[in-house]
Amino acid sequence: MTNMTLAVPDDLHRIMKKHSEIKWSEVARKALWEQARKVELMDEILSHSTLTQEDVDEISELVKKGVAKKHHS
Repeated sequence: MTNMTLAVPDDLHRIMKKHSEIKWSEVARKALWEQARKVELMDEILSHSTLTQEDVDEISELVKKGVAKKHHS
């Protein structure tokens, strides 16, 4: 298994030190696995997509305009 060094904000570090009974490396490992699974699923879904980057950019602009219109109404 590969080791990894992780920087955390001071506030988080204080909480982690206060709760040393928790295996924080296991918490981090589970969170990383969860995110990795989501990325892998996204890769699998996208591998079957026929959308081009141009299509994605166009859809993105339409969504942004729709959200902006909703919040400015």
